[in-house]
Amino acid sequence: MEEANSVQRVPGYCALCTSSCGCISVVKEGRLVAVEPNPSHPTGQALCGKGRAAPELVHHAERLLHPLRRTRPKGDPDPGWERISWDEALETTAAQLRRLAAAHGPESVAFGITTSSGTGLQDAYPWVARLRHAFGSPNAVYGTEICNFHRDDVYAFTFGVNTPMPDFANTDCILLWGHNPSATWLAYATRVAQAKARGAKLIVVDPRREGLANKADRWLRVRPGSDGALALGIAHLLIEEERYDAAFVRQWSNGPFLVREADGRLLRASDLSATANPAHRVAWDESAGRPVLYDPAAGAYDGNSARLALTGRYEIAGADGVAIPCRPAFALYAALCRGFTPERVAAITWVPAEEIRAAAQLIGDAPSVACYTWSGVGQHTNASQTSRAIALLYALTGSFDAPGGNVLFDSVPVADVTGKELLPPEQAGKTIGLASRPAGPEAHGWIATDDLYRAILEGTPYRIAGMLSFGANILLSHADGARGLAALKALQFTAHIDMFMTPSAALADIVLPVNTPWEREGLCTNFKVGPDAAAFVQLRPPAIASRGESRSDLWIAFELAKRLGLADRFWGGEIDAGYRAVLEPAGLDLEALRQQPEGLSVPRETRYRKYARAQGDGPVGFATPSRRVEIFSEMLQEIGQAPLPDYVEPAMGPLSRSDLAARFPLVLTSAKSLHYCHSQHRGLPTLRKREPDPVVELHPEAAAARDIADGDWIRLATPHGEMRARARLKKTLDPRVVSAIAGWWQGCTALGLPGFDALARDGANLNVVIGNEAADPISGSVPHRSYLCEISPWAET
Repeated sequence: MEEANSVQRVPGYCALCTSSCGCISVVKEGRLVAVEPNPSHPTGQALCGKGRAAPELVHHAERLLHPLRRTRPKGDPDPGWERISWDEALETTAAQLRRLAAAHGPESVAFGITTSSGTGLQDAYPWVARLRHAFGSPNAVYGTEICNFHRDDVYAFTFGVNTPMPDFANTDCILLWGHNPSATWLAYATRVAQAKARGAKLIVVDPRREGLANKADRWLRVRPGSDGALALGIAHLLIEEERYDAAFVRQWSNGPFLVREADGRLLRASDLSATANPAHRVAWDESAGRPVLYDPAAGAYDGNSARLALTGRYEIAGADGVAIPCRPAFALYAALCRGFTPERVAAITWVPAEEIRAAAQLIGDAPSVACYTWSGVGQHTNASQTSRAIALLYALTGSFDAPGGNVLFDSVPVADVTGKELLPPEQAGKTIGLASRPAGPEAHGWIATDDLYRAILEGTPYRIAGMLSFGANILLSHADGARGLAALKALQFTAHIDMFMTPSAALADIVLPVNTPWEREGLCTNFKVGPDAAAFVQLRPPAIASRGESRSDLWIAFELAKRLGLADRFWGGEIDAGYRAVLEPAGLDLEALRQQPEGLSVPRETRYRKYARAQGDGPVGFATPSRRVEIFSEMLQEIGQAPLPDYVEPAMGPLSRSDLAARFPLVLTSAKSLHYCHSQHRGLPTLRKREPDPVVELHPEAAAARDIADGDWIRLATPHGEMRARARLKKTLDPRVVSAIAGWWQGCTALGLPGFDALARDGANLNVVIGNEAADPISGSVPHRSYLCEISPWAET
């Protein structure tokens, strides 16, 4: 910490979003007065407006600074908030949670956990998850189904790991699909810009031309929700023109595995011989002219298979002597893609055929390709299979974990303290929604809000009676806000932790004030965006003392654990002991980190193609059931889903709901604001000046047809509800598409700008107009980015 004339310059990182940008906090006489980028930090080359506005956040007059207790019924215009002590607030909360657990089981208490990608909860997420597991609740509303689940968990259906980081320093081509890091991850955007500056090609798939799309070599303006067809169409061109890495597909995917024509299932060794191992799969060796067996345990084929077939049709003698007609899994995938010609894909996606061909050529010509997706892909009713289609397209490049591809950079080894092992299997089996989505977020205890609301209001499959929420503003951040309001009112007990009295917090019985990242320590052991960042560790010091009685999420989790009788699972309630447990595998000393607040680099080595390293009788392979990249997913097939990613129209689209399209002819999508994180920060004057009102973007042609001028207040109506916003005309949008931004509720007193009723007809809550009537069958994602709507001038009624 540098001091000069009573001004301190405190090194740290901004924890408002996943970017974790390295910064210097400037403190004068105990007040945070500025936050500046720290170019010496791996993520500190730039700092967004949200980070620079941190002093306004920290010193905001409307922050919650003391624990509060409701004294009037939920729904009363005056909650009768009463200030209470921390001891009383924590004891009351713990007592109510124990009461509900004793009466109905710990599963009757849901945990609300806000995203760590766009809030300061990143400092405490592992500990909050540990508290849930130790308490015994299998139900957490985390929002992953509309955030990172498809980028991470669905990607792992194919490659066995979450999407790795692009090797920005070496890549020849970057494909950003539904991901605008300029608004959501500045350190990532900085690396993309650096790669582009040294000559890397850039392809952006997005309905909106924003951020890096303006610098892209190819911008594909896809119809919201039709991305899966585009991925299959590009893959078709790569396969048809033989511009894919056939050697990688043959050697490292399950594309050679034979699939029975009769039932569409993989051929097993036991189909050929009654004494063979049913876990072994079968491929065709073109050189030897015979079937060969693959052992997933060893990750190897028998014998020395010189050339495994990716195409063709083969009749394999079965155990009963009857021939079994089969085709390689890759041949089936290629046949699926063949149906998505550029002309057909253009008709589906509204992307011109010549643009599709040009993008395929860029990918096919690039020696290395890196690809990354996010919410633009994940917030649709077909998100999982779309994500699979993009993952298989990427597999064709052969760039996975190769120089210039998506690389598993060697990071600092740390202990996982989320405590999954603390939740008994029988308790985990009670997760709401798990029966219908066994491969979805529910497999981790992350439940969908629609299932939460059903459990609260209908008692199905059992009743959720209480909730402990760490900042989850579900009325603004999840679909069907009106039903959410009814559900939150119906809970027997809710405790909510937050910085401000959000619409969701206002329905709690106990409200606990959380501090900001500038008022607490924070530990980051992986800054993600490259090998240097992945090997960087920093224990961020508090820049100033906590205002009022606000405390960190971490402190609250530890204090509740002690009062719930769980101190033995929280290192006796000692936070430093928990930190030491995290750092132990890396051999890092906590006090040494405190003495080096600017952070330190831990020597690590970048090794490529780790899947090819020898292990036992075979290679390491991939962390999938077959230990290969899974073009054909038996896991999905076993739960009743398509093993290959065929395209399905979004459930609330113009083709799937032609009955509604006449009244609601426009496709509604949404995007993140450049100036705000989710439903936060609209009370900060520096940011609110830049975006003072909620806006809906639409093409000038669509506006003119509806007698709407730029800046007019408009009515946005869907089959589910309506909201108001100002029109913002954008020539780069498709005339059939409009785009809105979620999260509007907070006023800005300093500028005299109003807030908005989260549930009122004249409010601006996008999630009042989005329904939960259809969801992705694998992940539970709902159509935040592909709905039907109509726009009209706003008229008071």
